[in-house]
Amino acid sequence: MKQMYPKNGRVILHVDMNSFYASVEMAYDPSLKGKPLAIAGNPEERRGIIVTCSYEARKFGVKTTMPLWEAKKLCPQLIIMKPNFERYRAASMGIFDILREYSSLVEPVSIDEGYVDITDSYEFGSPIEIAGTIQKQVFQQLDLPCSIGVAPNKFLAKMASDMKKPMGITVLRKRDVPHILWPMEVEEMHGVGKKTGEKLRNLNITTIGELAKADEIILKASLGINGPRLKQKANGQDFRKVDPDSASEFKSVGNSTTLPRDVSNQRELLQVFEKLAAQVSSRLKRKKVMAVSLGITIRYKDRKTISRSRKLKNPIQHNDEIYQIAKELFIKHWNGNAVRLLGITGTDLVEPEQAVKQLDLFSFEKDAKKEPLFQTMDLLRKKYGTKIINNAGALSDMKLTSPKIGTDTSFNKDFLHGSPARSDKKEKDDHS
Repeated sequence: MKQMYPKNGRVILHVDMNSFYASVEMAYDPSLKGKPLAIAGNPEERRGIIVTCSYEARKFGVKTTMPLWEAKKLCPQLIIMKPNFERYRAASMGIFDILREYSSLVEPVSIDEGYVDITDSYEFGSPIEIAGTIQKQVFQQLDLPCSIGVAPNKFLAKMASDMKKPMGITVLRKRDVPHILWPMEVEEMHGVGKKTGEKLRNLNITTIGELAKADEIILKASLGINGPRLKQKANGQDFRKVDPDSASEFKSVGNSTTLPRDVSNQRELLQVFEKLAAQVSSRLKRKKVMAVSLGITIRYKDRKTISRSRKLKNPIQHNDEIYQIAKELFIKHWNGNAVRLLGITGTDLVEPEQAVKQLDLFSFEKDAKKEPLFQTMDLLRKKYGTKIINNAGALSDMKLTSPKIGTDTSFNKDFLHGSPARSDKKEKDDHS
């Protein structure tokens, strides 16, 4: 299959879940399938806004960001549900775990979309075959539909994934740009929102093709540094790499490991969680953050994957705390079958200074004993600066002496953040 891949270029997938929140609710409750469904912030209030809706609802003209009263007027039989972010986080974890089976270069963009660099993944088949396999696996294991764009760079992959929804797979090559992208309205280009579109139209630029041929000096004068960048993309050029550790408002820290064999012994599986907890703890300390939510991933020998998470009363960072919660989640949700992969993810990260701990009866005495130490550290920091004392785990990469269990995967992108914000979407109805 190697001959199906470019010798010098890249092959990038953009995986975009279709009507994600509504699809998750339908997977959770199959009786909702085929019905007009909308997820809205305040169903009790007429001024609530549609966060996303099913394709059945869209047939009636219901759209994302539409006021509830207007949606109900268009579709009186519309079923309206509140967002369940814990459920969406768990589904998102399952999706990205599947993507990491095909490449270590996975960059989550938001809770329901991400890029995958499959340039070195030819062992799994041609690019089209990999895209088809991923789409099928996500649907079979999680009952969630997605659209996938296949292209030589991130911009074209993103544009391609938008072209066929739901459950579409689109290939977009650089040579396709003049006859596929250039005739499109400029607002249909990823990265061009309503305001930017207005500025471009004031320059008599109405199509992507006109943007591709526009004067760079004029673009920079009107749009700043973003002008030349948009022109570059309009010509099908994008040199950004797929970066699993790219900075984002969505942050998480997690590790997973693929076991060398199927394991059904609980003691062995808990030992794996101990090591994963130590790894996650080490990374949290290095990044000087604490986790407010913790999730685990279990993949069984039949490749069925489940993810379960818990919102915590107090932010955590230490490996024993992480292990204890992961253990509780595992024992509660493990069905006893043989396991092939385990993972732990800390999400909703906060800096220690932001972490307000709610002391309870059991932790008060232990914390009270540490209070003189904390006061001394605070005094030293005030006198000599905040960097005078650091947690040992934050100073260096903690080297784990335990033997490697399987294939490790790490990620620190909180596509699991409990918010409907979508940082990489156009300003139009793109929550599809």
